Amino acid sequence: MAAYISREEKKIPINDPSGKWTDMTLLPEWEEEFYNVYTAKKHGKWVMLKALKKEYADDPKYQEMLEREFDTRYNLAHANIVMVNDYEQIPDIGMAIITDDVYGYSLRRLIDEKRLSPMILRRIETQLVDAIDYMQENHIIHHPITPDKIIFTEMTENLKLIDVGYDHKSSLTPQDTADDILAYGKILSEVLDNIPNASPRLRKIANKCIDPDPKRRYSSFSELYLAIERRSSSQLYIWLIAFICAMVGLLVWLTLGN
Repeated sequence: MAAYISREEKKIPINDPSGKWTDMTLLPEWEEEFYNVYTAKKHGKWVMLKALKKEYADDPKYQEMLEREFDTRYNLAHANIVMVNDYEQIPDIGMAIITDDVYGYSLRRLIDEKRLSPMILRRIETQLVDAIDYMQENHIIHHPITPDKIIFTEMTENLKLIDVGYDHKSSLTPQDTADDILAYGKILSEVLDNIPNASPRLRKIANKCIDPDPKRRYSSFSELYLAIERRSSSQLYIWLIAFICAMVGLLVWLTLGN
C-alpha cells in the first residue's frame, strides 16, 4: 500500500473488465477545488491520478484546463517534482493525469505529528528552493506551495512536489516571484516553529521572505539560495576577483621564470 495515503482514504469501486486498473483509492488530503486525486494500480504498479470532479468533468473549459496542465507538467524534468507519465481515459473516473507514485509522508503530516528532523529542514533549505527556482526558470505558474503539497520519501527523505496546479507563461512578473518567495517563507517559518532551538539565521531568512512589502523580500531564488548558503553576491565577487588575481600572478611568475 502506498505509504502516503491519508487516514481519510476511500476505496472507489471501478468497472474495468480489462483488469488494467485496480485498487482505486480517493485521497481527500490532496483534493483541489476542481480536481480529485487518487492512488491506484495500473497493470499492478502503483501510480497517482488527477481527474476532474464529477460536476466539472463534462465542461470543456475545465477539460481544457486539465489538458493544459498535463502539457505543462509533461515537459518538466526535475528530481524534486513528481514526474508525469501519461494522460488517459480511466473507467468511472474520466480523463486523468497519471504521475509516479510517491511513498512517504506530507510535510503537513510530519509537522502535525511532530516528526520533523534536521534532514527534513535541510531538504527545505536546498531541494525545495531548487525545485521552485526550476519552475521560475521555466516560467511555470502554480497555486501556492503549501506543506500538504510537499512529500518526503519514506526511505531517503528526499523532497517531492506532488501537485500544485501548473501552467506556463511566456515570462514571469516580479509579483509571481514575490508570491513564490512568500510561499517559501511561510513554509520555512512553520518548520522552524516546530523545531527546537531553530537557527536564528534561518529565522531571519524566513522573516525576510514573508515581509509584507514584496520589495523587501529576496528578489530571486538565486539570491535566497545565496543567503541560505551563508554567502552574498558581494562575497562571491570578492572570491572571484581574488581567484583571478591569483591566476594572473601565477601566469606572470611562470612567464618571468621562463
